[in-house]
Amino acid sequence: MVPSCDSTRVPVPRAHGDPAGKAPRLPSRAVPDGAGESLGPTHASVNRPEPESEVFEITDFTTASEWERFISKIEEVLNDWKLIGISPGKPLEKGVYTTGAWEEKSDEISFADFKFSITHHYLVQEPSDKDGKEELVEDALPLPMQDLLCMNNDFPPRAHCLVRWYGLREFVVIAPAANNDAVLSESKCNLLLSSVSIALGNTGCQVPLFVQIHHKWRRMYVGECQGPGVRTDFEMVHLRKVPNQYTHLSGLLDIFKSKIGCSLTPLPPISMAIRLTYVLQDWQQYFWPQQPPDIDALVGGEVGGLEFGKLPLGACEDPISELHLATTWPHLTEGIIVENDVYSDLDPIQAPQWSVRVRKADNPQCLLGDFLTEFFKLCRRKESTDEILGRSAFEEEGKEVADITHALSKLTEPAPVPIHKLSVTNMVHSAKKKIRKHRGVDESPLNNEVLNTILLFLFPDAADKLADGFESRTNASAGNNPPPENEDYNLFSQFKSAPSDSLTYKLALCLCMINFYHGGVKGVAHLWQEFVLEMRYRWENNYLIPGLANGPPDLRCCLLHQKLQMLNCCIERKKARDEGKRGSMSDRSPSGTSGDAGKGVDHSGDNPDKEKEVGKSWESWSDSEEEFFECLSDTEDLKGNGQENGKKGGAKEGNKEPVNLKPEGRLHPHGKLTLLHPGEPLYVPITQEPAPMTEDLLEEQSEVLAKLGTSAEGAHLRARMQSACLLSDMESFKAANPGCCLEDFVRWYSPRDYIEEEVVDEKGNIVIKGELSARMKIPSNMWVEAWETAKPVPARRQKRLFDDTREAEKVLHYLAVQKPADLARHLLPCIIHAAVLKVKEEEALEDISSVKKIIKQIISHSSKVLRFPNPEEKKLEEIIAQIMSVEAIIARARSLKAKFGVEKCENEEEKEDLQRFVNCLLEQPEVSVVGAGRGPAGSIIHKLFVNAQRLTESSDEVSAVPPLDEDLRRSGPAEERRPNAGSVADFPPPTGREVILRTTVPRPAPYSKPLPQRMYSVLTKEDFRLAGAFSADTTFF
Repeated sequence: MVPSCDSTRVPVPRAHGDPAGKAPRLPSRAVPDGAGESLGPTHASVNRPEPESEVFEITDFTTASEWERFISKIEEVLNDWKLIGISPGKPLEKGVYTTGAWEEKSDEISFADFKFSITHHYLVQEPSDKDGKEELVEDALPLPMQDLLCMNNDFPPRAHCLVRWYGLREFVVIAPAANNDAVLSESKCNLLLSSVSIALGNTGCQVPLFVQIHHKWRRMYVGECQGPGVRTDFEMVHLRKVPNQYTHLSGLLDIFKSKIGCSLTPLPPISMAIRLTYVLQDWQQYFWPQQPPDIDALVGGEVGGLEFGKLPLGACEDPISELHLATTWPHLTEGIIVENDVYSDLDPIQAPQWSVRVRKADNPQCLLGDFLTEFFKLCRRKESTDEILGRSAFEEEGKEVADITHALSKLTEPAPVPIHKLSVTNMVHSAKKKIRKHRGVDESPLNNEVLNTILLFLFPDAADKLADGFESRTNASAGNNPPPENEDYNLFSQFKSAPSDSLTYKLALCLCMINFYHGGVKGVAHLWQEFVLEMRYRWENNYLIPGLANGPPDLRCCLLHQKLQMLNCCIERKKARDEGKRGSMSDRSPSGTSGDAGKGVDHSGDNPDKEKEVGKSWESWSDSEEEFFECLSDTEDLKGNGQENGKKGGAKEGNKEPVNLKPEGRLHPHGKLTLLHPGEPLYVPITQEPAPMTEDLLEEQSEVLAKLGTSAEGAHLRARMQSACLLSDMESFKAANPGCCLEDFVRWYSPRDYIEEEVVDEKGNIVIKGELSARMKIPSNMWVEAWETAKPVPARRQKRLFDDTREAEKVLHYLAVQKPADLARHLLPCIIHAAVLKVKEEEALEDISSVKKIIKQIISHSSKVLRFPNPEEKKLEEIIAQIMSVEAIIARARSLKAKFGVEKCENEEEKEDLQRFVNCLLEQPEVSVVGAGRGPAGSIIHKLFVNAQRLTESSDEVSAVPPLDEDLRRSGPAEERRPNAGSVADFPPPTGREVILRTTVPRPAPYSKPLPQRMYSVLTKEDFRLAGAFSADTTFF
């Protein structure tokens, strides 16, 4: 189908240098040149040389050209998207273009081998009711033409450019698919417009269809909208330099009137909407409140105003670069105001509507973000601590020689370890001596003052105290108070970091600050070396590590924290063992202090035998030179107790132990239970505590067990490896309950495996009879095997389940070989944890709802990433970037508060309004100013511009500018405070001028149907654009 000439009249895109938009139209085109070559018949010449060889040949006259295929594809897409026919819709509400949701659908079409993308942009709206549809059927303008005249959504702050220029709620755009492709020639533009016109006519689609022409950066569009008997042409002019006559309202009105070409007199009224935008860039009268830290200051544990253990927060530069004030006159009629090249009635202070937006500085430098970024860079370093600090093999050799003298002197020292004064000086002396051996004092990465401050912060128990005072302080500091049950404190379990009051957490913060302020990776290596030496010092001298919770390693924390907890467990066991030895040496009578080994220590007063055993518990078994002596003593005791006879008796009687053994290692009676055969009371034995384990040890153990395979032999060996604790408890039970049997042990250890039932005996009496469960009766049961293997040995004489000496050395070696990069990876969860707590604390002061949502997202994201070992670097960078974005928002909020004088406002109501206004500026693209230039915020904005203008006009008068807070204290409206408030000189020339002209006139003839006409104009420093939508009657023309 080839439409009539009238239906294909399309405007020619304006040339780049055509200022007035008055280039002549091309003649009407049904088929552009060269586009319809395949539409006409092509007669094939049939050669007939001889009648006998006549060939019958058919020529296909229906072959479609590339142009027809292109039109067909456009129609197909419009059908698929159901854009055919009348599109119902409700009248647009005010501001819906900003608050509503916009969606888009895209597809790809091609003209020959040139690819185009076709995109449908539309505002999501609720479907209208049936009554509305019936009203639209007869003699109604298409919705896009109605939108041209709607004034509820002029100048939307965030929308597609065609929405801002034409006010459309729905449209389709055809553009070259590749970014570097462009439709430049006039013939190609006309060809595309003809395609659009034919497709709209064939389908009856009433949605405007645009074609993007010229280079994409120019945002040039031409298009068309068709309805029953009406058509709207969308045209555009884009210039770099604007003629002077079009820089004011009167010149634009002349263009508009000449374009619509209405011959009616008087001309129907033209409605106008005008917006002038002013930009404030000069904040010289305000100092940015965040001062850069003074690195040289070190007073009272603070470095650069930043206390150790606290992360900084805030921008080092003003995060708000510009303030844009838009003054709007939304409803004006021609003749109400005058604006030409010599005079203007457009006074911004008198504008009925003010709206403000702020331009944020791109990636402002923020302290917390810099701290996190620099610490994260440590994870990529490859050097070891020794390589960084310049240690050598000669130094290690010298260290060993120096340590020999201490080793020899140890042999001559008495067994009780003397308690020296623990001070920072003593702690760091040995490390400093090693570092300085081949370097000067000044070459140490950390000076003594900084190092002492950090070590006192990490180890508050290391002050100069006497031995007794220190010991009581250590006991108090080693066991932390119960953790507070709140969300922030328990965040460590989600991040797998460490509690916020722990040593590990403090160490992470100190290393982060050292890395940023004091020597970078060298300072980190130096502090870590001192920390490791301090750990060994505490192990060798039985000093508990402060800032760690009692008990086994907490698997919810990071591995480094678990290692420190393991070392503390070792120190605790060693300390108790050494105290037991001192007690036994001073007085062999059983009145020594009790250790914390064995279950149920709280019941120590229940049984004097228990006190005796604890006084000389298994923890007195030492790996020192006194082991041999203790071993002889224990052997004699065993002989005295008749253990040899016991072994023989045990072999004869199976499960039952001989009764002639002396009971040992009793804790307290187990209620009213008695042994099944001798009838003696059943005693709970003193047992060994199971060995604490860190997550890497558990993983190693599980790998070893898994390698044993699934064979019967492997399963048996695996069960025996896992029953070491069971065997120890059985031996302790046998020692405490001579004559006991396996059933007695099961009744105490696993009551569910001993089944009791009432039966009637021979005499008719009801008695309770018990037996082992089915799983305990399985042949070659591990419990039965362990019971037969177990000997009556009290816990104090057993081989230790937990070798604290070996485990402590393993931990110390693990700490010593950690590189700064390994250390940073271990502690990064703690740093992220601390950063999240910091932004939560600062956000609580500002109360920004958008920041609350982002913090929740950070916590959720971090808990997923950090719970696994070795998280991906990219995901860690995303978390750090999120934290930096929150910091920037908080810094912007504080900047705006300072500029608008929120804290200095004395009127509470005005203060709340300003606070609300500042929060809206952070969360919304554009904020309306209540009261325009006469409201509280408007008055402040006015003064900001006035002060900036004074600074610009005369630098000599800078000192004479009254501060903002003094101006704000003056009472009365804006006009009273400033007599020349209406002066345009208070504002700079507008950086942007936007004008929308609308009218409804018959076109193209006086007797045509009155239709909407609209023209949008925007003028900036480097850009001038006219976007016109001109409707015409295609029935009466």
